[in-house]
Amino acid sequence: MIRRRLAMLALAAAVASPTSQAQVERRAATQAQMRQVDALMQRYHGKVPGASLLVLEDGQAVVRKSYGYAGLQDGVKATPATNYRLASVSKQFTAAAILLLQQDGKLSVDDPIRKWLPSLPPSDDDIRIRHLLSHSSGLIDYEDVMDQDQTWQLHDVDVLHLLEKQDRLYFPPGTDYRYSNSGFCLLALIVEQASGDSFPHFVKTRIFDPLGMANSVEHVEGADTVSNRAYGNSFIDGQWQRTDQSNTSATLGDGGVYSNIDDLAKWDAALYDQRLLSDASRHAMFTPKTKTTEPDVPYYGYAWRIDGDALWHSGETIGGRNVIVRNPKQHLSVVILSNRNDPEPHATAKAIMALFAH
Repeated sequence: MIRRRLAMLALAAAVASPTSQAQVERRAATQAQMRQVDALMQRYHGKVPGASLLVLEDGQAVVRKSYGYAGLQDGVKATPATNYRLASVSKQFTAAAILLLQQDGKLSVDDPIRKWLPSLPPSDDDIRIRHLLSHSSGLIDYEDVMDQDQTWQLHDVDVLHLLEKQDRLYFPPGTDYRYSNSGFCLLALIVEQASGDSFPHFVKTRIFDPLGMANSVEHVEGADTVSNRAYGNSFIDGQWQRTDQSNTSATLGDGGVYSNIDDLAKWDAALYDQRLLSDASRHAMFTPKTKTTEPDVPYYGYAWRIDGDALWHSGETIGGRNVIVRNPKQHLSVVILSNRNDPEPHATAKAIMALFAH
């Protein structure tokens, strides 16, 4: 009996030792990876506008770290709780709102947009909601027809009013690709028309609250407060200067979300199952819809750029650059949020992802 017990203990030790060794190697590899990660994030080190970095592997945060300052002029350091303006990374929440309403039977992505926004001109008759989602509508860019000297901030409804006067398109709907902030501003208005709710409240109650994204908000100045807020900066005349808002910083459908890396971890998790979007909705979101000529963007889906197995989107605003890159097949994601106009973080995110790829 004693011999049998000793044999069993020896066998258990033999089975356990490779696992234990693997764990030790994994810890060592992680330390080596962190040194490489820190080197890749070197430009965010020190007393400069900063960044927050998240690397998710099989749903676990293997890197969760911040660099530099969220409020450079105020001496406030960036932390994982820092909330950044996501800019165009916000578009995926606008797309999700549309897909949720389609799941509810309130609209269809095949609906003509003039069904919901009848004040648009006849030139827009053939534009469907899906064309807005995939940047294939041909809509005129609102940035090109707005008053460049205005000091007040545009809202989504102001974009509608600008487009009401444009009885023309860049190309027939569905025949080409042209990145369009105009289209996503209109999508926010369609969400309001179809739901009977304000766009910020709909996104809060149907996306952020169910996922526990308590620090995320479609920010409307004067209506809410962004806690732990990062303020944007641009490098001008040899120094960092605060450049947090422009006259296009208040539109919501194309870029109004403030969020942090912890909340985006929850969003990333929801994109793997049906806790929010159905299998059909996620398939529609991640399936190539439009071929593009942009670098690193062979195709565009619904608010996601598609490059082989990689799904990604960047966001650029005055004083901020962000990116989220996902490889669902490897259950690997990288998020970089920053409050500075340079560098563009996509290449850095891809290099960081390569450190963890398997």
